[in-house]
Parts: sequence; C-alpha cells; structure tokens
Amino acid sequence: MTQSAARKTLRDDRRDAGPDDAPSGVPDDDGGNAADGDDDGGTPTSDGDDGGIPASDGGIPASGDGASAPGGGGRRPRRRMLKWVAAVLALFLFGAAGAGYVYYRHLNGNIKQNPLNLGDNKVAEPTPNAAGQIPLNILLIGSDARDSKENQDLGGARETFGATPLADVQMLLHLSADRTNMSVISMPRDTLVQIPKCTDPEDGTVYEASNGRTLTNQSLGHGGPGCTVATWQELTGIHIDHFIMVDFAGVVAMADAVGGVPVCVDANILSRDSQGHGSGLKLPEGTHPVKGEQALQWLRTRYGFEDGSDLARAKAQHIYMNSLARELRENADLSNPNTLRRLAEEATRALTVDPGLDTVKKLYDLSNELGGVDPERITMTTMPNRYVGARVEPTEDAEQLFRLVREDIALDGKDEKPAQAGEAAAEAAMEERGTSSAEPAADDDRIAVQVVNGTRTDTLGAASGRASAVAGLLQEKGFTGATADTAGSLSEQLTLVRYPSADLKGNALRVAESLGVPESAVRQSTDVSGVTLVVGADWREGTAYKAPAQDYTMPESAKALNGADDSACMEVNPNYTWS
Repeated sequence: MTQSAARKTLRDDRRDAGPDDAPSGVPDDDGGNAADGDDDGGTPTSDGDDGGIPASDGGIPASGDGASAPGGGGRRPRRRMLKWVAAVLALFLFGAAGAGYVYYRHLNGNIKQNPLNLGDNKVAEPTPNAAGQIPLNILLIGSDARDSKENQDLGGARETFGATPLADVQMLLHLSADRTNMSVISMPRDTLVQIPKCTDPEDGTVYEASNGRTLTNQSLGHGGPGCTVATWQELTGIHIDHFIMVDFAGVVAMADAVGGVPVCVDANILSRDSQGHGSGLKLPEGTHPVKGEQALQWLRTRYGFEDGSDLARAKAQHIYMNSLARELRENADLSNPNTLRRLAEEATRALTVDPGLDTVKKLYDLSNELGGVDPERITMTTMPNRYVGARVEPTEDAEQLFRLVREDIALDGKDEKPAQAGEAAAEAAMEERGTSSAEPAADDDRIAVQVVNGTRTDTLGAASGRASAVAGLLQEKGFTGATADTAGSLSEQLTLVRYPSADLKGNALRVAESLGVPESAVRQSTDVSGVTLVVGADWREGTAYKAPAQDYTMPESAKALNGADDSACMEVNPNYTWS
C-alpha cells in the first residue's frame, strides 16, 4: 500500500470506506474479489485493582530462537517474528477472507464503534515530513467491562457486573511518518492525571473536568473510550488518529483459539496469600501455555510477581501479549476453517473502535501498515513515573518521551537523518506549501500573555521577580498585553508556553518565537485559560533566554524493550512460591 493510499484509508477526514468495502480476498458485490475481577474477588476499588487484560506495557514479538527458560520448560525454536500488531489485528481478522460476503458483513456488524474524541479541545495534526508523509498514532485500550455473559463468566465480584468500566490497559502506538519504525508508550493504570470535560455521545451527559488529578483508568467511565483519548491528548500533546478497545473475553478467547499462550516464570508460583488475596494463578517454574481461566489469572496477577505492584502486573501482561502475537503468527492452525472462524468471531465481538476503523477492511489495511516494521525497529516503553503514595505520576522524563513522539523521532536512535535535519526538512516543506497547522497569530500588541514564575526546583526556591521581569521584557518587545502572575510559583525544569485551545496556538508560537523558546516547548494544556509563559528553572536570571541543547535520546527510565527481544520471564516473589 502506498503512503497516500494508507492515509486515504485510515484518516478520519478522508474517504470513509463504506460497509460494503471488503479486504483483499473477500468477495465483492459482483462475486469477484475486492482489490477482570478483583484479585481477591472483592468489589473493585477506585485504583482499579480489578485489572487485567492485555498488556499495560504492550507486546512485541521477537526474532531468532528463544533461549531456554529458567528451570526447564524451554521454548520451541521460532522463525523470525514480524509484525506484532499485524499478527494481533490481521491474522485473527483474516478469517473473514474467503468466508463469503454475507459472513464478512456479519463480522462488520460485530464491531462496535464510538466517537474518537469526547473532549472539547483538539490537538493539531502533526506536520508532514518533506515527503508529505504523516505519522499515525493509535491508542490501544483494555477494558475491564463485565457487561456481557462472556465477561461475567470470567470472574469478579457479582456486584461489579454491569458497573462502570475502567480503562485498565492503555498503550499509545506511534507509527513513524516514513513507516520505518514504531514506538509504544504504556501508561500505568494508577497514573494520576487530569481528565478533561467529556460529553457522553449516547445520552448527552456532561462529565466536568476532574477537580485535581484522578486515576487515568476512570476516564473510560466519562462517556466512553473517546474520553480516554481526550485525556491522553491533554497529557501528552500528541494527536491521536484512532483507538482500538478490547475486553476480557476477547483476549482469553484468542488464547483458546491458538491452543494456549506460552508464558515464563523463574520459579514455582501460587498467587494467593493467607488472606485470600491473589488471582489464584499456579504454575511451575519454566515456560508453559496458559488459556481460558488460567490465561485470565496470568493477566490479573499482582500478588507473586516481583514487588506486587501494578507495574509488575503490567510487565506480565506485556510478556503475555508478546507470546500471543507469536502464537497467532506461527502456531495458529490457519488452514483450519473452524479456527479461522472462531478467531474472526471472537476478535470482532471483542473490539470497539472509532469510526475510522469500523470495518474489517479498515482494520486489515491498518494491520498491513503496522506489519511493515522490522521488529528491531520497534521500541516498547513504559511512561516514566514516580510514586505518589500508592499511585504514580509522570516525571520530567515522561515529557521527554512524549516530545520525541510528537516530533516523530525514533526511540531506538536509528533515524537515517539527524533529528535536527528532519525538523529543518519539515519547516522547509511548510514554507513550500505556504500553510501551517496553527491559526495565524494576532498582532503582538493584541496578544494577551500571562507570565508565571516556574523557577522553583527541589533544591532551590523560586527566583525572585522573574514573572515581572519577563513580562516587562515582553512589553518592551511590543506585547503590551503581557502581565505577571505574582500570586504564586510553579516548578518547571524548562521554560514553556502553554495555550488552552487550537485557535490560540498561533499566538503561543509567536510569543515563543519572540523570546527564542523552541517550538517543542509550546504545548496545549487545559491548566491555562489563555496564552501562558512559564519561566522555568533554565531561565532563573537575565533577559536573554538561551534554549538548552535539544536531547533526542530516549530516557533510561522508559524501560525500553526492543522488538527483537524474546527472553522475558517473570520474577516470582519468594513469598508466593511452592514446592
């Protein structure tokens, strides 16, 4: 598929394929071929400990022969793994091919859809590169919904049946504009964020923006997956093109359809303590296939894995998804019509997507796009975070990771061109077209700017008078609407310009340009009501801002895993082992 064809198929603002559009191999109209429950069984708490579906950290297939697992078990020799997401999307949807047009329409009817973004604010689309190519960002969501008999049969406290679902798994998949590399960022479900105002598309219920920070997994209950998309966009400044949401039953059914998913533990494990906490998972040391209830137990387990935190559970989910993709790719009996039919049925029933992905054809085309990336150019990460009590919050390194994705910089550091050259090419392309994704800026004397002192750090107090000094500097440059906020101070490592909505982005960029602040430091945020300059700790004195050298390396705290690595095995807590 060409890049232009891909964009035509996948982007919402382009042609939306109708329900009759079938993937290659599916007959067209004239008969030809068209080109979880709580770990302890109790009521779920607001921290979402009822978790467990696929991969808070995502999954990557690998290449080469796997090493033997600790303590025996071993792994079967494998062919080189390609296209991890393509395996998850394409292979279980490919059962539609050859099944007949009526059945294809039936599968389309299985797929549920919701609006893409339920928030009021929009994030501008990324600027095309010099070749006119645009990155693709997809939010993968795992829902703990128990609104069907299949999901209820998988366990959990009965009083949770039909309860408001939680977005217990959230992964942002970024496919580079040139389609040579892929980056995935997973966000722990216990991350504290501000959920923006969202409106339920079905009944018009308005969910006001959260008062302070709350758990990110609660965003799904604010009208649907479109609010989770809005929450991610507000936090990261990354434009999201699509979402795909899957539930418990779909993931477990896929495991059953492929005959089990091999997972590895470095010691015997029994996830159950004296008070009854735990998933009940019992496995001997080594590598063993799990399916059905045992697959769900693996996905839900915290007690017994490493430190018992949600981060440990996320790692286990990651291992599961790695292995599931391998099984779909290599070991599913794709010559068996019953297996294909079961995969297609379970996959489509388990999916909720945005309107841009609401047919088998669209999903199939997406899988082809994702499938072209070599595993060695896939980088899986977890959002850098720190504990706040029992919760976590993004760190400064998280913003660094978000910036790299916003600027379409490969996390593996293997871009053919230096990042600076890529930026220059993008700027040249914009000038050649004579257009910009931002609204034009107003005249300088008509731009209102609030200046806030953000120079406080963990070791230094706020530099006195910085808001007033920089507001005065702006006024001298002709921004007569610049005012200083002297009521308090913030703590920001870097100087930033924030704006609340897309119509003010041009003004924010103009303010940044006048001071020498890089465009990467201009960010949309619901924390402000107008263009706001936050004077960071990098500008504690003087009237000339010197932007720090741009860092294009991925932070170590992102805990990256390369797509060619297939050696992962869960560490078992000694308190949860057996003999």
